[in-house]
Amino acid sequence: MLFSDIIGQELIKEQLRQTVRAQRLPHAQLFSGAEGVGKLPLALAYAQYINCENRNEQDSCGVCPSCVKFNKMVHPDLHFVFPIVKNEAKKMTVCDNFLADFREAILTNPYVTINTWLNQIGDGKQGQIYTNEGDEIIRKLNLKTYESDYKIMIIWEPEKMHESCANRVLKIIEEPPPKTIFLLVSDTPDEIIGTIQSRLQRTTIPPISELELVQHAQKTYTLPTDELQLLSRMAQGSWSHMQALVEQTDEMKINFERFVQMMRFSWALNIKELRPWVDELVAAGREEEKRFLQYAQRMIRENFVLHLQQPTLNYMSQQEQAFAQKFSQFINERNILDMINELALAEAQIEQNGNGKIILLDLSIKLYRLLKK
Repeated sequence: MLFSDIIGQELIKEQLRQTVRAQRLPHAQLFSGAEGVGKLPLALAYAQYINCENRNEQDSCGVCPSCVKFNKMVHPDLHFVFPIVKNEAKKMTVCDNFLADFREAILTNPYVTINTWLNQIGDGKQGQIYTNEGDEIIRKLNLKTYESDYKIMIIWEPEKMHESCANRVLKIIEEPPPKTIFLLVSDTPDEIIGTIQSRLQRTTIPPISELELVQHAQKTYTLPTDELQLLSRMAQGSWSHMQALVEQTDEMKINFERFVQMMRFSWALNIKELRPWVDELVAAGREEEKRFLQYAQRMIRENFVLHLQQPTLNYMSQQEQAFAQKFSQFINERNILDMINELALAEAQIEQNGNGKIILLDLSIKLYRLLKK
């Protein structure tokens, strides 16, 4: 991966290039920051730049034998460790058993999230870096380099290492083999065991700017600029969040219509209209019910912010803003917390396989009382 492939982060890129140009490469580094800001892509581009045979001041050449292999993530001196969902029956207990799937996931989307990855390999089960991986790490790093000056090990989500594996990693970080570089990539660095944290040079990756998110999105999607600008604000500097929001734009429009109908029917306590509205939402399935309730919570918060006359802090589309101009007057200090709590409770009850029809009708009656406050 090239530095030029990464969205924004020009200051961080230059800091990394400078360590290579000055030949002052820390042997153990931690890239930390929010999900989707480009930590793993930066680690990949940095590793490629370090071992590029013909790099320039700004980037890897992209065409030398080393770069070609790095681009495909098959370089023999590049090693990966990442959370897996092991399968004892098939004796799949280490990362190498999942390496082909991992390469495909990263090559498809370098900004892939840990939840997306675990859903792909384990149906959303809790992932971990298991004890056996510690022995694999030591074995790989005690080998001589095959082609390049440096062996590079990228550990994605090191906070998910089993304690015994983490202790093995700690030992080899304390006494690394020659020409070995560790690049740890973490969303929640404070969950990494303290003894490892203290031995890492930490680089905090900031959120991507809204302008850079919009500019990159314009190359990828065909949505109008004003919609992309709204989504970039909502994404809060994360490209993976931006991708998810773009994919949900059609659903957001549907949920907006549902939200308007629910509030109008609840305000009038129109049970006759509420019943078919509830039936239609329940027929869409539990996941869609939950996403609607999450959307409704966001809209209540946005309307409250507008009620406080803070439009610059609002994250609403033009359609949502038009509705909020009148609706926001009914969301105030007397009912905001109760409304959010009732919507969150309904979401939790549906998550626990509660009866959607009963939950949503009961919620609407509660909203009727709260809207009148």
